[in-house]
Amino acid sequence: MTTGTRRRIVAAMSGGVDSSVAAALLARGPDEVIGVTLCLRPPESTAPARACCGTDDLSMARRVADRLGIPHYVVDARSEFEALVLRPGWEEYDSGRTPNPCVLCNQQLKFGLLLSHARVLGADAIATGHYARIEPEGEGGRPVLRRACDRRKDQSYFLFALSPEQLRAARTPIGGMTKVEVRALAAELGLPNAERPGSRDACLAARDGSFAEALRELFGGTAREGPIVDASGRVVGRHRGCHRFTVGQRHGLRVGLGGPAYVVEIRPERGEVVVGSWDELVCRGLIASRVRWLVEPPAGEIGVQAQTRYRQPVVESRVRPLEGDRVEVLFAKDAAGVAPGQAVVFYDDDRVLGGGWIDGRLGPRTTGSGET
Repeated sequence: MTTGTRRRIVAAMSGGVDSSVAAALLARGPDEVIGVTLCLRPPESTAPARACCGTDDLSMARRVADRLGIPHYVVDARSEFEALVLRPGWEEYDSGRTPNPCVLCNQQLKFGLLLSHARVLGADAIATGHYARIEPEGEGGRPVLRRACDRRKDQSYFLFALSPEQLRAARTPIGGMTKVEVRALAAELGLPNAERPGSRDACLAARDGSFAEALRELFGGTAREGPIVDASGRVVGRHRGCHRFTVGQRHGLRVGLGGPAYVVEIRPERGEVVVGSWDELVCRGLIASRVRWLVEPPAGEIGVQAQTRYRQPVVESRVRPLEGDRVEVLFAKDAAGVAPGQAVVFYDDDRVLGGGWIDGRLGPRTTGSGET
């Protein structure tokens, strides 16, 4: 609701310091701020004690809202979280892919379900504690999504799938700040969570450390046990379920190949996990689908910096449109860390151009071409 220059904004409050400072920055301005927390996990869930969206976090969010003098509400989103984030995550693991649930959570819940609730409250926008920068109206009226000023904390990768409408409604007040500055401001404002440890991805964690296994138990999935094989098909070990592995994984394999071994492919239909050397892991590019562009979709090949995982360095690349919503991404040099199911996000310096979901790898130049 807008009255003159005064707007109503919903601040998504997880109980963490980042979202709390984002809410505090808005509360210092002329707008009316309403704090809202999405409840995603029940108290009896398998999440560890520090997991976000639990009882402690709801209490902390309320305490911060009281400190800021703003109202606070809780939205029960447990069923939506299970249906829109957790179940698709399990389906990806079950098919031999590695999901990225944070992208889905932002798209479907934080800027989907919560945006719907915000509009019921008469709010114009949603503010979050993401480290990213958004210009609601860029050239041609398109929203512009940019990396955060603090590159070490940048979370623009997780926001590539937002629609233009969602981006226009999004506010990221701490996108121009460093983490050190955020904590310093929280302490200056006397926020009760100023020194609280971070809880990155904790809402997706399990007590035994295996998110994939927790999802299998939740949805009654089958553990596809079977052999660990090398590229020639020679059995070099056994595993307790394909869902426990991701392409690029090195730890926990317990196999001997005469050198470091990595997961290079997962074949759930055979129950096989394929391992190989570093040279077998790297690839010259990838195929992605369900591509969403935040700029005018390119008519031909364009140059980008491609990021294939969060925290993964970008790779200078060429993107070539294919039929439908698919693209081919060719790296300037062979790269690792490419796992089907993960997101690939395209950048031009600090601007997000778009992104999609990785379907397959293109074999390394040294061994010829071909999708793996």
